[in-house]
Amino acid sequence: MQGYVKNGEGKPIPGATITFAKESKTRSDENGFYTIFVKPGTYQGQASYLGKSSEFSVFSIQSEDSKQLDFQINEGHHLDEVVVVANRKPTNISEVAGTVWLVNSEQIQQQAKSGVPIKEMLGLLIPGMDVGPQGRTNYGQNMRGRSMLVMIDGVSLNSLRGISRQLDAIDPFNIERIEVLSGANSIYGGNATGGIINIITKKAIKDGWGASTEAGVRSGLRHGGDADWRIAQSVQAKGEKIDGRLAFAYQQNGATYGADNKQIFTDISQTDLQYNRSMDLQGTFNYRIHPQHKIAVFGQYYNSKFNGDRSLFLGDSIKAFTPGNGNLLEMRDGFKSSVNPGTKRWMGTLNYTGNNILGGQDLYVQIASRAEKIDFYPFPNNISLQQGKTIYTSSSRQNTDYTGMKLLLSKELGRLNLSYGADVDFEKFEATQAIYDIPKALTSGGLVNEQIYAVGRYPTIKSKSLAGYVQAEYQVADPLKLSAGIRYQNAAIDVADFVGNTQQALLAFGMGKSADQIPGGKSNYGMTTINASALYKINAQQQTWISYAEGVALADPAKYFGYGTYKYDANAAHYILQSSINIAEAKLQGVKTNQFELGYRLNQDGLKVQLSGFVSQSNKSVESDRSTYQILVKDNPIRNIGIEAQIDYRIKNILVGANTLVINSKNRIEGEWRKQDINYASSNKFNVYAGYTYGEWSTRLQMLQILDLKDADDKKLKGYNAVDWFVTYATKYGRFNAGVQNLLNTKYQSIWSQRAQLLYAGYKVPEMFYYQGRGRTFTVNYSIDF
Repeated sequence: MQGYVKNGEGKPIPGATITFAKESKTRSDENGFYTIFVKPGTYQGQASYLGKSSEFSVFSIQSEDSKQLDFQINEGHHLDEVVVVANRKPTNISEVAGTVWLVNSEQIQQQAKSGVPIKEMLGLLIPGMDVGPQGRTNYGQNMRGRSMLVMIDGVSLNSLRGISRQLDAIDPFNIERIEVLSGANSIYGGNATGGIINIITKKAIKDGWGASTEAGVRSGLRHGGDADWRIAQSVQAKGEKIDGRLAFAYQQNGATYGADNKQIFTDISQTDLQYNRSMDLQGTFNYRIHPQHKIAVFGQYYNSKFNGDRSLFLGDSIKAFTPGNGNLLEMRDGFKSSVNPGTKRWMGTLNYTGNNILGGQDLYVQIASRAEKIDFYPFPNNISLQQGKTIYTSSSRQNTDYTGMKLLLSKELGRLNLSYGADVDFEKFEATQAIYDIPKALTSGGLVNEQIYAVGRYPTIKSKSLAGYVQAEYQVADPLKLSAGIRYQNAAIDVADFVGNTQQALLAFGMGKSADQIPGGKSNYGMTTINASALYKINAQQQTWISYAEGVALADPAKYFGYGTYKYDANAAHYILQSSINIAEAKLQGVKTNQFELGYRLNQDGLKVQLSGFVSQSNKSVESDRSTYQILVKDNPIRNIGIEAQIDYRIKNILVGANTLVINSKNRIEGEWRKQDINYASSNKFNVYAGYTYGEWSTRLQMLQILDLKDADDKKLKGYNAVDWFVTYATKYGRFNAGVQNLLNTKYQSIWSQRAQLLYAGYKVPEMFYYQGRGRTFTVNYSIDF
């Protein structure tokens, strides 16, 4: 089969996807031409591009026959997009009674190849999601004011320990699409009180052999070290029964500068991405055993870590930290550490899909394993030794091992669709702390950190979880569908005995000989969540819905347990435990969030609208103690009321649109509803954009506005405005992308920086946590598929 894909004006469309059967796909070249080999038979073909599709064409082909079939994609004919995230199985968005966003490959590559990192990209393209920091962490980047669950191909990246590194996990070169389900949900388990992000990796799509190459550079053109460069390469092969893809992406970052031409300080609290090197190696393999049976294997090795020698100088003898003098801070060469801040992750999955088996059911099975090692930056702190109070530096090292299995069965029974299944999860968390040589750290101003001791940072924690669920959908009439489900999860937590972290450090330095352990133990907890919804199809292009759903957040057990108050017995050189938070006396508890949502969706004649209003409330809050950074569960209900919306209109070669999150978050404290603390609340924001395509050229201009936010204590997050501009030129020799981020060179303090200054206010050095947003930055990128 061969032919051309053209638009309504008869112009070729490069990069369109042509589908002839569920497993037979290819893409058009720069001239809109495609070719594909299919087996003899009768097929229904369709071409799609940027959310639009052609009409279906039915044809038959004989052995050794050759046919030409052309497709025309018109502006008003939209493809009914399919996602997995909403129901754990492929589902048309028009059949989902909830707010679903699909960020497709074209959108991802346009942003990424123009220099927009993934955390920022998601905040721009997903209305309900906060704009992310420009560093390594995604701390505080919530959805609808609450925590989000991040997955790769349905495997959770969230762990027992609430480390905000889920989006330091994959290179955009390897992302096919990103599916988003906004709002509280427990379909995949806990920690999805604000929504779910499911990152879908690329697979082989073109019949036969193929490859993709990408190279790019990003710079603010301010100094010689102000440059990030990247290369990426993939190869793929697709046959009748077997296909696979192998890809490698590499990026080396340089320095970053603010709009005032000053280098941005290194984030010594959560680490940043200056001088960072990342490598993402992925492989996929799919085997169609039979038309009804398919196996898919996925593997990833991801390594993102500091790879430079320049960092934040804390003054002679680290006097910027104690007694506290922010004027001594500056960026200097000479940094080296036994532990480099970074994220290292191995992940593998085995998936089986069986269609129309076991009495006409569809079966989905996934076995997954994930191991990650997360290292933090050398951070200063005070300790009292024999010679008196002194400063020392140390780094936290936190490791997680996860294995799990998910099983889903789905059955059509006339108007009733029944889905049911089970999840089994095993996880182990360990954490140590590298303590560095004090004289070397002091004389270098915190730049030289040579490990001399290793102590425990948090107690070792193991968990086992078993969950079962049932979801039913009933088509009451053609336009009306009702849905309801229930999920029960039982988890067993095993916490090891643990000597307080400060006491372990004192013992390492020779201050004492022994210490009491904070007792560990075992505990079980169960949690039941339900959901219900009604979806009404006004017509084929419009749907409206009302829904109720529950999500569960767990307090971080590593920061919840393992804290104690000690008294030192000088005669015995022993630390006596006086009180503690331990699993026997303080049971771990889940914090449930209840959400009501009313929504509307339209996709017709180039106009796409999605609008939803929501109310979510939990009966408790999970907060952090700002002196010890311990996690606390308080009886202070949280309520979020908001609107999440997007509208865009495409007419011929012009696109205009806007999206927004308007949210009001409050805590009930001592019977009074008060504005939520700005460390946890989300700001209102909106994003407007316009695009234009002319032949091989296309361009996009987008503007983000984050509004100011103030809480009940008059603490304030100052918003900012940023404008980006992208240009793309497609030729038969490849695609050229150019982008300018922060086009107007606006000077602003990042949202994370403002929060960090409050979270670490006890150190009384706000300058140490002042991080500007990156100034005007240029990106040039070249890519080619062959």
